[in-house]
Amino acid sequence: MEERAAVAAAPGKTPGPVGRLLAFAGPRRALTYLGCALSAISMLISFGPYICIWFAARDLIAVAPRWSEATQIGVYGWWALGFAVVSIALYFAGLMCTHLAAFRCASNMRKRTTEHLMHANLGYFDTHASGALRRVVDGCAAETEGLLAHKLPDTAGSIAMIAGMLILFFVFDWRLGAACLVPIAISLACMFYMMGGRGMDFMTRYMESLVKMNKTGTEYVRGIPIVKVFRQTVYSFRAFSDAIHEFTVLAQDYAVTWCQTPQSLSLTVISAAAIFLVPVAVFVAPGEDGMARLAANFAFYAIFSAVIPTAMTRVMFMSEAFQSAADAVARVEEVLAAPVISAPAAPLAPADNSIRLDEVSFTYEGAEQPALDRVSFEVPAGATVALVGPSGGGKTTAASLVPRFWDVDAGRVLVGGVDVRDMDPANLMDRVAFVFQTNRLFSQSILENVRAARPDATREEAMAALEAAQCADILEKLPNGADTVYGTSGVHLSGGEVQRLMLARAILKDAPIVVLDEATASLDVENETKVQGALSRLLSGKTVIVIAHRMRTVESADKVVVLEGGRVAEQGHPAELMERDGLFARMVRLQRESAEWTL
Repeated sequence: MEERAAVAAAPGKTPGPVGRLLAFAGPRRALTYLGCALSAISMLISFGPYICIWFAARDLIAVAPRWSEATQIGVYGWWALGFAVVSIALYFAGLMCTHLAAFRCASNMRKRTTEHLMHANLGYFDTHASGALRRVVDGCAAETEGLLAHKLPDTAGSIAMIAGMLILFFVFDWRLGAACLVPIAISLACMFYMMGGRGMDFMTRYMESLVKMNKTGTEYVRGIPIVKVFRQTVYSFRAFSDAIHEFTVLAQDYAVTWCQTPQSLSLTVISAAAIFLVPVAVFVAPGEDGMARLAANFAFYAIFSAVIPTAMTRVMFMSEAFQSAADAVARVEEVLAAPVISAPAAPLAPADNSIRLDEVSFTYEGAEQPALDRVSFEVPAGATVALVGPSGGGKTTAASLVPRFWDVDAGRVLVGGVDVRDMDPANLMDRVAFVFQTNRLFSQSILENVRAARPDATREEAMAALEAAQCADILEKLPNGADTVYGTSGVHLSGGEVQRLMLARAILKDAPIVVLDEATASLDVENETKVQGALSRLLSGKTVIVIAHRMRTVESADKVVVLEGGRVAEQGHPAELMERDGLFARMVRLQRESAEWTL
């Protein structure tokens, strides 16, 4: 609760990307501040050895060539070693603190997004690809972890380093210090050129391109069997090929066309910063009274200028990291803004298991035409109603509104006389079982896959559901029967076999309402017979909505609702609709004619 409360921004304030990111760390965000402070102190202490070198050079030049008179050289050496050890120890302590905060932040970010997605409308996943969501949940958390653990303390150290450099540049000899500022100014100008304007837009487009490539890559992997059957290559899978090409062009354009010259100039001047000291030393030397002091100062600045590339490189990576973090946080917040199934303060309990759609209208996000337009029909408790009609008519949409995959735009969906929005979502989901044509098994044992419908079910209950779903022959051929883990050691099942396991899930759940996307539409004769037997066991005494694709399978339905263009074209008993000779009758005749067609 403490961490969840910390995520909320203070009223009236809009924190920046880093502030919003640190909110995910909860109480451990304090460790981030401590780690950054230790890193800054470590960086300032790291200047100690350079100052010791200046003292050593001063003493040696002052007594040259009588080197033995420079008696403090050993002391300076020990002091330099002490500064280095303390600096390293503080830096590692700082990293320890920031890593603890970063790990908690990444963990909370993954937990929050995963938990939110668990409560999101199931329809949300129809419009958001799993590859893109995985990229956000896992990839963005990993990116922000690197920022908090390394980039943020390094940024604090870089700021301290730059502040310390500016002071040291003018402590010993302001003229040589000013010379050291020249490469820094040139490097900063190059960075602002790369990061500003077009560069600011690049990171957003870069992350979008990564998400798109992740999404299409996932789709490509899933479609590899089809690609192989038709002997195609990645270039034939246009979406994936275009995503790769877009990413390549974007990266090359930014790296070569936009950044090549300023980056080369920046690296050149900061790597050769000591060269800028030479003309200044030559210019001031003729009028200098203490040549020994000038020589010591020159030696100090020549050695200290080696710090400049490190400082500027950190600044460059710091800018990139902040841009990346800002984009990652924005994408995570976009997922956290996904609509969720809201639970009413005082949920109502349905009187029975009847279903009624009352003047229901629904439009998918981004669509211009409604998927359903004032649709009304009723399914009495214990009755079977078939939804039929042309593709795109709204059959699946209508069935999906019953378990609240989506919430209606207008009208009401009632279960037992209660609007589904007034029911406890958990109670609603317990009342509804689903059997779709496309199903997936988890990488778990067959038993655990079936028990996913009711985790508290005993082994005996799960085995009874498998038996009722005609799965005995499937278990016989598996090496460990119901304990065989799906997807490992070559254990794979056909579509019809997976369908029967899904029916076993539904049978085990034993929900009073069943939404069935006709499970036999694409099965072979043997599997269809077994699935029909399992369906008889599943649907007995239940309230059933079946999305029918084969007209012959609706003959036993109590009522048929014909949907066309998102509207109810006609509804009634199958025999009654045949007598009307409307759309349903025409679809039945067309399917009978196609069934008689032969080569």
